[in-house]
Amino acid sequence: MSDTQKISLTSGSIFRNMFLFALPLMATNLLQVLFNMSDIAVVGRFAGSIALGSVGSTTTLVTLFTGFLIGFGNAVNVIVAHFIGAKDTKNIKDGVHTSFIVSLSIGIILTFIGELFCPDILELLKTKEELMPGAILYVRIYMLGMPAFAIYNCGNGIYSAIGNTKKPLIYLSISGILNIILNLFFVVVCKMDVAGVALASIATEYLAAFLVTLSLSKEKGAWQFKLSNIGINTGIFIKLLTIGIPSGVQYAIFQIANLFVQYGVNTFDSTVVAANTAAMNADALVYETMAAYYTACGSFIGQNYGAGNMKRVKQSYLISLLYAFLTGAIMGTLIAIFGHQFLSLFTKDPAVVNAAMTRLVIMAFSYGFSALMDDSTAAARGLGKSLIPMIFIILGSCIFRIIWIFTIFAYFRTIESLYALYIFSWLITAIPEIIYFIIIYSKQKKYFG
Repeated sequence: MSDTQKISLTSGSIFRNMFLFALPLMATNLLQVLFNMSDIAVVGRFAGSIALGSVGSTTTLVTLFTGFLIGFGNAVNVIVAHFIGAKDTKNIKDGVHTSFIVSLSIGIILTFIGELFCPDILELLKTKEELMPGAILYVRIYMLGMPAFAIYNCGNGIYSAIGNTKKPLIYLSISGILNIILNLFFVVVCKMDVAGVALASIATEYLAAFLVTLSLSKEKGAWQFKLSNIGINTGIFIKLLTIGIPSGVQYAIFQIANLFVQYGVNTFDSTVVAANTAAMNADALVYETMAAYYTACGSFIGQNYGAGNMKRVKQSYLISLLYAFLTGAIMGTLIAIFGHQFLSLFTKDPAVVNAAMTRLVIMAFSYGFSALMDDSTAAARGLGKSLIPMIFIILGSCIFRIIWIFTIFAYFRTIESLYALYIFSWLITAIPEIIYFIIIYSKQKKYFG
């Protein structure tokens, strides 16, 4: 990798470099959202409502697994960034190779868990009986791709730590385009409906994993991947688990919290339920765009912490927080302003559109404030701390929401009182997250003098 492909995380303007660093990440995240939408579009358009419902009913379960691996990939990013910032060549090499073998192992473990327990989990999620056969088939095929998904996110984390976010974008673009082609081939030509969509997904996941691994094997720095160097450094292994497991759980826990929100939505009529489904499409677009700055925050803080430059650590936190907040506020406002046009992509029912606008307007005001929680969590992870932030997330974004639903929402019984739990849960979680970051930052600043 040439120096022109890298963005310096430890020198130069943080405002400029972080923006340039985050742009490919935004594109990567948004492409992933669009490719996932294409899966639903193809199966819905060409395989019928039962197949569509079968795939759609697995969303929460699949996201539990993929979210965990994305969170673990962020831990890889932080740990490798620490070693790069410290110019610790041996640990960079050990970090890369330990991360690969641990990520692969976790991917395999999740495959076995998914294969063994998917019928029970889908039943627990109240999957409709007529959708159950297709849902089980889809999950069991999709779970075979977990090792590849783990490897891709590991490689993505390593490239983010280096300061090169363009290569993962290229590989995702290639695999995503192939995913659409295979979806159409398997579903339209081969008439494989649910199985076809799942096969297309895992085929492209393995392609992305292969491309990122091949690319890292051709690097010239200490982060070059070599099969002959595969092994586990015990110290790095422990760090990976210490940061990665809480980070992965944190990503997955939001899906559990959302189940309770859905419970509240389901107490209303079918128009409101459909409106919530349509409006929620905005969430992925906004969250994933904002998430680019959380990854950037972890990478910038990780390298500068490794280099002992605590001033740039603080600046990286504040600048990423500003970027993420503005991104959420601006995107939310635009989606609310053009809400009717946006919702027309998903429904033509005027009643559903009007009901969905309630959610879009409330969330337009709320999105930016989620950055206070998420960016502070990413900043703490950048300093190597993820267990305490995970606990705050569980308390604030899961338990608090459950309490809200059975108290505030139960009292008012309005959809507005249900949607209000988002901003309040984000703020109540953000307060301890910010305080915790300030505490650990102050301790490390004293250590480095």
